[in-house]
Amino acid sequence: MDNKRIVVALGRNAFGETFPEQQQNVKKAAVAIADLVEAKYQVVITHSNGPQVGMIQTAMTEFARLEPDDRTVAPMSVCGAMSEGYIGYDLQNAIREELINRGIYKTVSTIITQVRVDPFDIAFSEPSKVIGRFMSKEEADAEEEKGNYVVEEEPGKFRRIIASPMPIDIYEIDAVKALLDADQVVIAAGGGGIPVLQQGSHLKGASAIIEKDYTAAKLAELVGAGTLLFLTAYDKLTIGKGTPEEKVFDTVSASDLHQYIKEGHFPAVTTFPKVDASIRFVTADKERKAVIANLEKAKEGLAGKTGTTITA
Repeated sequence: MDNKRIVVALGRNAFGETFPEQQQNVKKAAVAIADLVEAKYQVVITHSNGPQVGMIQTAMTEFARLEPDDRTVAPMSVCGAMSEGYIGYDLQNAIREELINRGIYKTVSTIITQVRVDPFDIAFSEPSKVIGRFMSKEEADAEEEKGNYVVEEEPGKFRRIIASPMPIDIYEIDAVKALLDADQVVIAAGGGGIPVLQQGSHLKGASAIIEKDYTAAKLAELVGAGTLLFLTAYDKLTIGKGTPEEKVFDTVSASDLHQYIKEGHFPAVTTFPKVDASIRFVTADKERKAVIANLEKAKEGLAGKTGTTITA
């Protein structure tokens, strides 16, 4: 394990909802990353891809509808690869520029990353990730006829839902480690990586989206990182916010977090994956730590001056 090797997971607040917002917001992320590089950390970055992958999937679906005889809908794995590419492009350029402005010359690379999932993962029969645009009842029925899952989010308005399986392995991990060993900055497994099923020597894209927080923990494990850093829109992990029982954590153990999970304190869509991934990461090696901190206070979070530090 290398205590100067760190995996940084950027939440959706690092990107915004539109192309211009993303180009502005990645500059803030670049400042945080450059601070860590300046502090001599070896940095691997992973990131959210929602709502970007949903926009791509919607656009590709609409494109196919224009000429249905000639065009097919892009698989989710392809949409995931597109999101890794264009988010990585904006992010690596912003980080490169910030580093150069500080007199630091390092290559920043994005790796299109494939992540192995289990075809028998329960997630494939219990999909949970909502994607794409709203559909009518007729369109939803047509999706179900194809074998896809849909959910009625609002009366008469349906959206597709897909699986969110757990990551088992990362195929490009040797490339990530080689770049780290060369003291470069790496962006990998964006959006949780492209979920693939191994079929002999062939990797088949799965119709799924992996929760990026779990892939961040797997990435940190496989590169031998000592720290897993989640950068978010809030300063510290909090439960019972706005109530007399409100509790704000500076430090917390994995066993205490288990108890708070049982009591239902962490929202399933937002906070729970970060907390659960952190527990899995730190309990596998007592020398590791996970930190949840504000995007604009990354360096202070690592130093324990702000944010929440999670230990075994």
